[in-house]
Amino acid sequence: MSRKYRWGILGPGRIAHQFAADLQLLPEAELVAVGSRSRENAEAFGAQYHIPRRHASYEALAADPEVEIIYVATPHIFHYRDSLLCLQHGKAVLCEKAFTINAREAEQLIAFARREKLFLMEAMWTRFQPALIKLRELLAAGTIGEQRMLRGELAFRAPFDPSGRLFDPALGGGALLDLGIYPLALAAMIFGAAPADIRGVAHIGATGVDEQCAFMLQYPEGQLASLFAAVRTAAPGGAVLLGSEGRIEIHGPLYRPESLTVIPEGREPQIFPTPYRGHGYLYEAREVMHCLAAGKTESETMPLDESLALMRIMDTLRRQWNLRYPTE
Repeated sequence: MSRKYRWGILGPGRIAHQFAADLQLLPEAELVAVGSRSRENAEAFGAQYHIPRRHASYEALAADPEVEIIYVATPHIFHYRDSLLCLQHGKAVLCEKAFTINAREAEQLIAFARREKLFLMEAMWTRFQPALIKLRELLAAGTIGEQRMLRGELAFRAPFDPSGRLFDPALGGGALLDLGIYPLALAAMIFGAAPADIRGVAHIGATGVDEQCAFMLQYPEGQLASLFAAVRTAAPGGAVLLGSEGRIEIHGPLYRPESLTVIPEGREPQIFPTPYRGHGYLYEAREVMHCLAAGKTESETMPLDESLALMRIMDTLRRQWNLRYPTE
């Protein structure tokens, strides 16, 4: 890549700190601006990462002519609003997952980006990390034969805070959007994003969000995915993919797997370490820049149609649980 791309960060929260640190590992990326709702936060974040342009509003960041790509790192409930703002100012957008609150918002956001021929991608960072790249290589080689079943989980026990992001329905809280999206996206990568049957159960906590949930997906050719997520129950994490000629175990949390083990039928297991650089965010940022360099407005690895399909799956699950967010 022969040029640098100028990045801005919208919403300097915890994830934004890790993303900013990882951008500094990419010679083709230059972090030039940050936008916050307060001047104090913008100045503090900018000083920590040596960012020259520090805006006290999201609107000012979106309008900054020096910015080409904006990473949207606000809570779920604001993804549609903030991504649309950036697109309306002609910026390429990398929006945190879950992509939006529901499929209706996703449809509108995607339609705008496509109509204006602007780059837009959900920040499904796992899709670009070494572990999942290696997994796709193993599956393409037929290492475990026909892929038949997937078990996956992502769960931890967070301190209960009724006003915190994870527990506040007004912020899109709960396990599904925050954690369930990871095993869902893994299943979509392996089996496709159009299951024939979707069934789930959830425990709705005191604040009205899903504190733990489990769901089963069946695909047109009979494959099954059994998945769960939780914010008040800890689990080891990881996933197991069962094939007709063996299995693949994905080790470490699904948001950043550290290794894979291939266990072929009747043969010795083989371990594949999959170390990552930085915090693991640099790979999705590199994908955005590679797409822009190639003149693309969508990523083939994390296409917008898949992001929309994932939102539709989560909408279906929430309907089964009678779970609605205040903005719906």
